[in-house]
This record gives sequence, structure tokens and C-alpha cells, in this order.
Amino acid sequence: MDTVGARGVVLVTGATGLVGTALCPELESRGWTVRRLARGNGAQAWNPDLGHLPDAVLDDVCAVVHLAGEPVAQRWTPEAKRRIRDSRVHSTRLLVDRMLERGQRVDFVGASGVNYYGCRSGASNTEDSPIGTGFLAEVCHAWEAEMRRLSDHGMRVVKLRTGMVLSARGGALAKLLPIFSRGLGGRVGSGYQALSWVALPDLVRMYVEALENPKLIGPVNAVAPLPVTNREFTKALGAALAKPTLFPVPAAVVRGLYGEMADETVLADVGAYPRALQAAGFQWRLPELRHALDTTIVK
Repeated sequence: MDTVGARGVVLVTGATGLVGTALCPELESRGWTVRRLARGNGAQAWNPDLGHLPDAVLDDVCAVVHLAGEPVAQRWTPEAKRRIRDSRVHSTRLLVDRMLERGQRVDFVGASGVNYYGCRSGASNTEDSPIGTGFLAEVCHAWEAEMRRLSDHGMRVVKLRTGMVLSARGGALAKLLPIFSRGLGGRVGSGYQALSWVALPDLVRMYVEALENPKLIGPVNAVAPLPVTNREFTKALGAALAKPTLFPVPAAVVRGLYGEMADETVLADVGAYPRALQAAGFQWRLPELRHALDTTIVK
């Protein structure tokens, strides 16, 4: 097994994804022994669909960061929706079941999304806001319900409700860059829908804060201090690339391409505010959108 670092062993799922590949080295630099849990055929591989999780991967683990989940950005066929939901709910259930069976106490930091709040036009969602409606809200609710079983047993659980993650290496921004860099970008729909975002370096620091700050418990909006509208985001991205943004995309076109997914993501009005992080004294390094884009984009 691992040589245990000063802070102990943290199990990270989804370690090969956008957030995981940035987070794991940061945790190691802070004295954590990172145990990466991945699908596959190895001795330490898992398969949540089959309920398979080798006992040895949980040995000595004192904390879990759960990032695994099927990408949301795809056309939502019935099969895709099943994968999106089950990859989150079943994997969390398997981890929780196994830890409860072992009587193992851990700090659990799990990914969730601001889509928990649904699409409520003009709403200022904080961690105390009620659950909304829609497929993603239902997924987030079921996902968090599995995590809550650990808190029901007295363990510390932090649920990071994340917005759009800004990174040139992946996610929505990476898909937009080729379009905007050719001067073909523009607002989507009316452009007045709120967009909650966070720069990847700040999100990594939020996960570290959630892991290491015992005062953080429960839902945490992992976003920048202020949301922006789609129009503001479009203007800022065009300015960062020194390109015009003269080609708006009508809502009907986006719906035609992506169906239901469009209404719950790019056309959704989801303004979330990070009250829990602010109360914990968290300091953003990239709190303003234009600076975050300038820092993120390699021109």
C-alpha cells in the first residue's frame, strides 16, 4: 500500500478528468497521499455499474473526494440520461455502502452542481435555496441524498455545487474557444440568462478548502462571487481573444441541436452565490470574469 503522507490518504474518484488532473498534484504537494480510483481491469479498479469496489482501496483512507460522473454536455437520449444519473448516484451509493459496512469514518467531499436550483429566472440562489425542477435538479438531489447518508452517521460531508468551470483544457470553454477565436461567437438565446462560473485554479482551491477546513459542512456553491449574463460572458470572451462577437445563436437553433439539454444548461438562468465560502473566509484569486479568461486562455 501507499506510504502515508503527513495529512493521510485521500481517495479520489474521477482523477483523470478535468478537475481531478489538476486537483491530485495539488493535494500531493500539500502532504496528502492520493489514491486514484479509476475504472478498468487493474487490482484497484472499480465498476459502480456492477457494484465492484476492491476492499483494499479503502484501507487507511481518511477522506474521499468524489468527482466521477458521465459528462452532461451531450444530447440527452434516454440512454444518455440514464448514464448521467446512474454514474453519479450508483457510484456514490457504492462508496457510501462500503464505508458504512466497514464502519469507516471519513471526510467526504463530493461534486454536485448549481443545477440543483433548477432554472428560476432572476433568482439569487444561495446554499439555503430550495431545490428546483428539471432533470439535472433531480440528478443533483439524488446524488446529494446518497452523500447525506454519511452525514446521518455523524461524518462530515461537503457537497460542492459547481457552475461552469473555466479551463482551456476541457469543459464548455474549450469547446467555445475555436468558435470565438475565429470571430464567429455570439450570445446564445436572449443572452440575459445568468451564468454561474468558476476558474479551474479557484475550484481546485475550493476542493482543498473543503477537504482541510472542518468548518465547511453541507452544500457549498463552488462559484465565483458574482454570476454574469450570457451577454456579459460573450463580450468578455470576445474581448479576451480580441475578436468580434457578432453572431448570436437563436434559442431554437440550440434546442434543435441539443434538445432538453440546451434548456437546462446554456439557456438556463441559474445565478448562484457562494455564501458558505465567503463565510469561511475563502479568498478567490480569479474573482472577475475578464481576468479569469485572460489567465485561462493561452493566446
